[in-house]
Amino acid sequence: MRAIPGVARAYILGVALCAAACVHPALDGSTPWRAVALLATVYAFCELPARSRLLGRPVSGTVPVTAGSFFPVLLAAALLLPPAAAALVAVPGALCGPVERRPRTARRVWRAAQLAVATWAAARAQVVFGGPVALGGGGYGLTVPDFPYVLLPAGAAALAFCLVLCALDGGILVTAERLPARTAWRGLLSRSLAPHAAHGLAGLMMAVLWRSPYGPLSALLVLLPMYISSWVFAQYHRERAAHQATIRALVQAVDIKDTYTRGHSERVGHASVLIAREMGMERERVETLRFAGILHDVGKLGVPTRVLRKDGPLTPEERRVIELHPEYGHEMVRGIGFLGEARSAILHHHERLDGSGYPYGLAGDRIPEFARVVAVADAFDAMTSTRSYRRGRPVPDAVAELERCAGTQFDPEMVRALARALDRHGWRTAVTADEARATPQGRPPAAEAAPAADRPAPEAAPAPEPPPGQAPAPAPTARGNVPPARSGAPDRAARGGPR
Repeated sequence: MRAIPGVARAYILGVALCAAACVHPALDGSTPWRAVALLATVYAFCELPARSRLLGRPVSGTVPVTAGSFFPVLLAAALLLPPAAAALVAVPGALCGPVERRPRTARRVWRAAQLAVATWAAARAQVVFGGPVALGGGGYGLTVPDFPYVLLPAGAAALAFCLVLCALDGGILVTAERLPARTAWRGLLSRSLAPHAAHGLAGLMMAVLWRSPYGPLSALLVLLPMYISSWVFAQYHRERAAHQATIRALVQAVDIKDTYTRGHSERVGHASVLIAREMGMERERVETLRFAGILHDVGKLGVPTRVLRKDGPLTPEERRVIELHPEYGHEMVRGIGFLGEARSAILHHHERLDGSGYPYGLAGDRIPEFARVVAVADAFDAMTSTRSYRRGRPVPDAVAELERCAGTQFDPEMVRALARALDRHGWRTAVTADEARATPQGRPPAAEAAPAADRPAPEAAPAPEPPPGQAPAPAPTARGNVPPARSGAPDRAARGGPR
C-alpha cells in the first residue's frame, strides 16, 4: 500500500468540508426525506451489479466498472430535489460501496465528497435556469414539463456536474499521483462531455417519469439501459484483464529464461510511464507505452538459452543472434491488435539517435517516439539495477550518463523528461538476481561470471602502438542501450547492459 501524500490528504479534507457545507442546509425540516431516501437507496443498489458476487462476477483491476454508469440517478436527484438534499443522495452509495485499493477509508471519503459537491453544483445550475418550473413544478401555471425548454436546465446541470468532477479529478491527480498540472487536466473534459450529456438526458427522463402519474417506479425503467451499458463495460474490463494476463505470462517466460534480468521488464514499463506522463501524453498512449516497456525484451524467447546464459565473451555470430531479438519480439506480438504503437517500440528500442543502432540503423525522428522512450527507460534501469556480477550505479550517476549520451544515443527530450520525473517521484533501485550466489562474501562482484545476454564486455588490454601508416584499433563499443563508460571511469563494469 502506498501512503497518501500529506498534500493529498489536505486536499481530500478540503473537498470533504465543502461537501459538508453543501449538505448542511438539508438538516432543516423542509427536506423531502422520503424522496432522498428512495433515490439514495436506488443509487447505492446500482453500485452492486458489476461488483457483487451475487449479481455478477467481480472484475479485478484498479478502475471500478460502475464508475459513472449510474450518474443519471444523481442528475435526476439534482433536477427533483433542493441542492442540499440532492447532494445527500450520493453519500450512502459512495461510502458503502466496495473499494479495491487501499487506503479504503480515504478513497470512500473522497468519492462521497466529490460526488456530493458535483451533485450540489448540478442542482444549483438547473435552479439558475428555472429547472423546477420547467419540470412542471407548478410555477407560471405549468404542471407538466415544458419541452423543449426543460432541456436547457437539464443540460446546465449535466455540464456543471461534468466540470466539477473534472476539476476535482485533476486536483487529486496533481496532489496524490504528483502529475504535472499541465498533464493532470489534459483530456479530462473532452473525454467526459459526451458521456455526461447522455447521463443528463437519462436523468431528465427519470425526473419526468418520477413526476408523471406513473410515479417513481416507472422512473426505474430508465436504469435498464444503464445496467446493460454497465454490463458491457464490465466485459470490456474482463477482456482488458485477459490482455494483461497474457502480457504477464510473456514477461514471466522471459524472466524464467533470462534469470539475471528478472523484474527488469516491469521496471522499464514503469520508467516509460514516468517519461510519458512528464511529456503530457494521453492516458491511452501512456497505457500502451507501459505495455511496450514491459514487452520490449519478449524477443529473448527466440534467442537460444545457451547464448543468453553463456559465461565468457560472445562470438560475433552469437552477437548477431542476440541482436535479432527485437525482430523476434516484433514477430511475436504482430497479431496482438491492442498493443498498437507498442509494436514499433519493441522492434526499434535498440536504435540510436545517430543511426548506429540496430536492427535497421534508423536515426533521429525516424525512430518511433515510443522506441525513443523505451530506449531511455531500458538503459536507465540496466545501469541502476544490481546484478549478480556488478553493483548498480547510483541514480544521479545514471542520469548524468544518459545526459552525456543525449543527442547521440538517446533523445534529449526523453532524458530530460525522465530526470524531471525522478526528481518528482524518486526511484527504487532493485537487485535482479541473487548476488550472493555468484559473488564470494566480502569480494566485489566479478564481471567475468556474468551471463552472456546481459554482461559487460571484458576489459581490453592496452593496445600496442600501431605500425606507421596504420590506423589505431577502434575503441570497444557499448552493448545494448547502455552507454559506454567514460575513459578512466571507476565503474568499468557498468558499461554492459541489456541487448
